[in-house]
Amino acid sequence: MSKLENLKIRSDLQKALRNAFYVEKFLEVSTAVKIPAPAPEEYIESVPCQGGFLRTSPELAMKRMLCAGLERIFQFGSAFRAEESGRKHREEFTILEYYVVQWDYRQLAQFTARMIASAALEIFGRTKLSYQGSEIELWRHNFITVDEAFIKYAGKSAFEADADGSFDELMVLKVEPELGRDCPEFLIDYPANRASLSRLSKNDSRVAERWELYIRGMELGNAFGELTDAAEQRRRFDEALKFRAEQGMLAYPEASDFLEALERGMPESSGCAIGFDRLCMIFCDAYDISEVIFE
Repeated sequence: MSKLENLKIRSDLQKALRNAFYVEKFLEVSTAVKIPAPAPEEYIESVPCQGGFLRTSPELAMKRMLCAGLERIFQFGSAFRAEESGRKHREEFTILEYYVVQWDYRQLAQFTARMIASAALEIFGRTKLSYQGSEIELWRHNFITVDEAFIKYAGKSAFEADADGSFDELMVLKVEPELGRDCPEFLIDYPANRASLSRLSKNDSRVAERWELYIRGMELGNAFGELTDAAEQRRRFDEALKFRAEQGMLAYPEASDFLEALERGMPESSGCAIGFDRLCMIFCDAYDISEVIFE
């Protein structure tokens, strides 16, 4: 398809996703793109901007909204990650982020799968799409734990790979290419030390309530059963800041507004961030992200 045809599908997809949120009584919100302090992440670098930073995600601001009493929120908007470029990456990209109180992370996965399938049905009148020569049925989806995926595709436990330092390499080379081959697949329950801003599982403290969504080996979304313990969140941020300093990465000020809001109390909730441009690639059968954005 031509670039103009892809941009039309992109617009239709955004409209269809909005419709899915509105049906579930979500409120569309907008938060600042320039922020005083990003969440300190170990492998994501932000873009400095006039004494602040361009957001890598609207996550912290949207969680403050949950703390203030909003219960179902979403937004589309620009996010920025320094020096990211390639077939599936741009330094500036469009993110779709959403949060809901009183849903757990598996309920959020089920909603996400339904939302994507219903968007295809609304746009194309069908839920089976062709992507790069392969058929994908969006009405079906699978769950596979990180440990199951590592044993199946990398030949060792995820916990073993995490301990011996091979986790990231095996994830990229062995595991990710196999995920979501014929339908959306949720890679769920990450090792606890890869929890990021998610809470640990109540059933198994070795894993975190976190999933990533894949279609045809491409990561589309990252979701958490949200961590609401302010002391634990502060500890994780301190560890991440220490790691960043050791690696010579940008120094961030403390995300004090977020931490103070968390101390006042955040309800049990779950949240997800989807790379909207990548989802457009699936819907447009596009090999490169440049085919679905106007540069």
